[in-house]
Amino acid sequence: MVIRIEQVLSREAALALGRRIAAAEWIDGNATSGPGAAMAKRNRQLPEAGEAAQAARAEVQRALAQSDAFLSAALPHAIYPPLFNRYGPGDRFDIHVDNAVRVEPATGTQMRADMSATLFLSDDYDGGVLTIETPGGEQAVKYAAGDMVLYPSTTLHRVTEVTRGERIAAFFWVQSLVRDSTMRETLWDLDRATQALAAERGKTDSQVLRLAKVYHNLVRASAL
Repeated sequence: MVIRIEQVLSREAALALGRRIAAAEWIDGNATSGPGAAMAKRNRQLPEAGEAAQAARAEVQRALAQSDAFLSAALPHAIYPPLFNRYGPGDRFDIHVDNAVRVEPATGTQMRADMSATLFLSDDYDGGVLTIETPGGEQAVKYAAGDMVLYPSTTLHRVTEVTRGERIAAFFWVQSLVRDSTMRETLWDLDRATQALAAERGKTDSQVLRLAKVYHNLVRASAL
């Protein structure tokens, strides 16, 4: 399931963050690649321990914590600290799958990558389309700055070559409380339906409360 989370940051805030980090020093994007991905990847990355990355990471983490849609879709148990990449003309990331296990360099903490995320910090560029293989065929993702995509880390995906401008984004991985992707999708659908009904009838409506009970009990039964 590919999920669009709109306005994790406002477009203005996302573009401003993209401009701030663009002025920092960048390194080869293969700093976080596995052996297979390194052969396919051509982009740049903000050094994880640098001041620019730390400040940008804190801003993104605050936005994620305030995004009800992200929390509902991901049901996060652990979130890898956001990283930042940059694609200019000629840069691309050929088809690959993300590593199953990520290790946070600062602490050595290991986490399973269930979901991959990209938060767009620029949108004035050509190419640079994130293409994800799904059971229904390839899905092309190119959103406005401030929007984010969540998708299963198990999928093959790629970023097409940028031909004009720069594609700047935050990216990270999530270990979900609900490991099964089908159950996560079911819970996401149920939560959205419950919220929509609550908007019509009010949160204290008996049917809304019943659906909320079903949702939370399913999360209890499915969580790690």
